[in-house]
Amino acid sequence: MTHARGGAADRPTGPAHHDLPGTEVPEGALEPAELRAGDVRPGEEEVTPVRPAPSRPTPAKIKRTRVSGTWVAVIAGLVVLVVLLIFILQNLDSVTVHFFGGEGSLPLAIAMLFSAIGGAALVALIGGARILQLRKQARRR
Repeated sequence: MTHARGGAADRPTGPAHHDLPGTEVPEGALEPAELRAGDVRPGEEEVTPVRPAPSRPTPAKIKRTRVSGTWVAVIAGLVVLVVLLIFILQNLDSVTVHFFGGEGSLPLAIAMLFSAIGGAALVALIGGARILQLRKQARRR
């Protein structure tokens, strides 16, 4: 098994000082150039323990409740109402509206608000019918 450091393949292949006649280097000794490069013996590696950086304690997760969800919905509803009120106040120009043969005059924003409410009511009716259909099917099973 060859280690990352100190294996036979890691040693220089050129002439070294221990290849010269009259100089003998004990087995496992390092070459002088290797000593200058880091003074690490083969097979010995410095291991510095790594400690995780101190982190802030994580706050305990707060359990969400129906009441908190209701408050979020109320606040979102209030924001929508404020935006609608601003829209209505900025679009008070009177327009003529024709609907099923009837004719009337009212502010543009109010006419648009009525059409949005009508569309929402239509979606709610279709969704409610589908829910009733699924409940009926679930009872049969």
